[in-house]
Amino acid sequence: MTRRSTDIAIAGRPVRLTVLVALLAGLLQLAGCAEMQMGQPKATVENATVMRGAGFAPVDVGRFVADDAKGSGMDRGVSIRSNSLRSPVDGSLAQYLRETLRVELASAGLLDPKAGTVVTGVLSDSEVNAPVGEGTASLGARFVVTRAGTVRYDKQLGVSAKWDSPFMGVSAIPQAAGQYEALYRKLVGTLLTDPAFRSAMREP
Repeated sequence: MTRRSTDIAIAGRPVRLTVLVALLAGLLQLAGCAEMQMGQPKATVENATVMRGAGFAPVDVGRFVADDAKGSGMDRGVSIRSNSLRSPVDGSLAQYLRETLRVELASAGLLDPKAGTVVTGVLSDSEVNAPVGEGTASLGARFVVTRAGTVRYDKQLGVSAKWDSPFMGVSAIPQAAGQYEALYRKLVGTLLTDPAFRSAMREP
């Protein structure tokens, strides 16, 4: 059998060179190690709609930290097939969550550094897994609302996502990163729609 110049033999069988290159590229992508950065937090139409007409009092966003019990590594980023995904906000996922909430409140005209109502938070869960098959991600935090030094709201909230995760890392890695990043907006949306939070945030 005469092989074309673009064919090579593997185990006695001809294989197109382009196919082999694609397979090798996929394997290198899976084995490679790179650092990626999340996009800057942006306000969303969905969350702005939730706050519109809700009667929220002006609010300040206070201190956000990562749960000490989970180790300092959780706050620094997440790993996706040996690639690191980092926060552009002080290199901290807890600060990324804080900034996500700040931008949403600012877009609705509710953010006021001098307000008597303050929201603080503790990042308690941050995971993403993107094996071949099904990808999963989760994000959780404890939010506390105080007004004039009195706790009005204290609750743990969490969100998650699932998606089809392809074999090729060049597709799977950015897809997983996007799914994980979207959880920050989703978590803030879950907070804004929580009846207990809405009650704590209303004008006294």
